[in-house]
Amino acid sequence: MTRIAFILLAHKDPHGVIDQAERLTAAGDYVTIHYDQRASDEDYRQIRDALAANPAVAFAKRRYRCGWGEWSLVAASLAAVRHAEQRFPLATHFYMLSGDCMPIKSAEYTRMFLESDDCDYIEAVDFDEGNWIKTGLREERLIYRHWFNERTQTRAFYLSLKLQKRLRLTRPTPHGLQMMIGSQWWCLRRQTVEAVLALIDQRPDLIRFFRTTWIPDETFFQTLVMHLVPKTEVRRRSPTFLMFTDYGMPVTFYNDHYDLLLRQDYLFARKISPAALELRERLGAVWQASGVSFAISNEGPRLFRFLTERGRVGRRFAPRFWETDRGLQCENVIGLIVAKKWHVAKRLTARIRALTAIPTVDYLFNELNAELPDLGGIASSVAQRDRHRRALVKLLFEEFEAEQLIMCVDPSALPLISDFAGERSRARILFIDTDFGEKYLRGHMKRIGVAGDGTPDEVVERLLPIVRGDLQHEAERLRDMGFPHFEVISEQAGTAINAAAIARFLEVSDEIAQDLAATPHLFSD
Repeated sequence: MTRIAFILLAHKDPHGVIDQAERLTAAGDYVTIHYDQRASDEDYRQIRDALAANPAVAFAKRRYRCGWGEWSLVAASLAAVRHAEQRFPLATHFYMLSGDCMPIKSAEYTRMFLESDDCDYIEAVDFDEGNWIKTGLREERLIYRHWFNERTQTRAFYLSLKLQKRLRLTRPTPHGLQMMIGSQWWCLRRQTVEAVLALIDQRPDLIRFFRTTWIPDETFFQTLVMHLVPKTEVRRRSPTFLMFTDYGMPVTFYNDHYDLLLRQDYLFARKISPAALELRERLGAVWQASGVSFAISNEGPRLFRFLTERGRVGRRFAPRFWETDRGLQCENVIGLIVAKKWHVAKRLTARIRALTAIPTVDYLFNELNAELPDLGGIASSVAQRDRHRRALVKLLFEEFEAEQLIMCVDPSALPLISDFAGERSRARILFIDTDFGEKYLRGHMKRIGVAGDGTPDEVVERLLPIVRGDLQHEAERLRDMGFPHFEVISEQAGTAINAAAIARFLEVSDEIAQDLAATPHLFSD
């Protein structure tokens, strides 16, 4: 039977800590608490007194003064883990939590989840190649020694680092270990915890190394677990749901996030606002519930990114170095068919290929299969095409041996459109203006990950006007750019007006333009 020993790291909100411990143990599990020594002694006594009669609650034998990025966070975790391992012999799993965490699944569901797969859950990616660190120190975290805290002893921290660099006082990583990095919120099996504790007892060099590593809570357990446990028995993801803002700060959840949290494929969530009392109460009730099924849609990160990025417009102010002297010539004519409904644009390009000799490709910056000729490695991935966009288009002109090229572009790619329109080439734009019915919008939301099959209909209904507004705003921005050769076709305009716009865009005869405008089911969904 699965029994969980929760390792609860807290530094504030004694009432919340007490409630969390009582809630978790009421379901038959255990809790070991480390309460930061920086916190009030009165608060700590309050917690101990309130939980003294609960045999399923224990306290780390030593309290550490914890500082962000310091070894003290790992030391506190180890103290609590070691005591929990000794105090609760029936515990099968050890789950690391903070005082800001709350369950987003029931205890019943959590046990079934852990029983269904005999493995450890810990985010662990390769330190050097995983691209987990977005900003700040990278290899310097490991190869130099850090005795000072960057936040509270900034001058000493960077002075020490600068001195070590000048004197080349680097150090190797511990022998035999591949350094890993990831979130500190994990769930490990008893045998894994026992193996980690035994390893650090056998190898004091590990503690010496990580004690002076910067932000070791992101590398210590991650590295040792991957060193000790076969890869097939590790799921490299945290069981705790958390998101970060553009500024590297954790996203805080409030009362209106209840439905969103329950739909994520995680067991707990961090971090819950202390002021979100209603959310905490409702999630606490979820943990105690039985016979509850959860519809998993997992749209949280994409939905957050979608909502926070609305209105932001990217800009590119300078060419990349590889694009120097690779610009398009003034005799080149680029035709951009800009359409949100890709299937409509593709119907038109297919018809252009059938009726004319004008080389035409589809969404080459969005899809691998875009009716491209074989161009070698430069076109092997969408990301690579975008990095070398001008060189790619120049190659296409050379490959087709043509002075005119038509390609499809999504209206959200306004920087790309501006990029080509600002080239020495003569750029023409044909905007396919389409209506967005509810059925299309629902499908679009699924395609971009804002909603999934399990997303409740009331959530989708609230998002529909937002998504529709964004698509309309894309069209407005495109029109407002004032491109000199800008044509529009639409279902409402009729065949004659559309044919005239296509004739100007492609520089083809009226007869061909008429045939193109009359493409069967051109605007159909």
